[in-house]
Amino acid sequence: MGILVLIFIFISLTQHGDAHGPDSCNHGGGLCRVGTCVSGEYLAQYCFEPIILCCKNLSPATTES
Repeated sequence: MGILVLIFIFISLTQHGDAHGPDSCNHGGGLCRVGTCVSGEYLAQYCFEPIILCCKNLSPATTES
């Protein structure tokens, strides 16, 4: 019974609001974090709204050589 509840919660989170998923966040240069973003990062979107955030650096690192 407990496993069914967890599956239901997971499905609900993936289908709610602006939930884009971790692949979208990682592809965009962000990291999925639980709760809040760390210092020097901002909330770009949600991996699984409203619990898991997609955080990106305030100043993007330059990869040009």
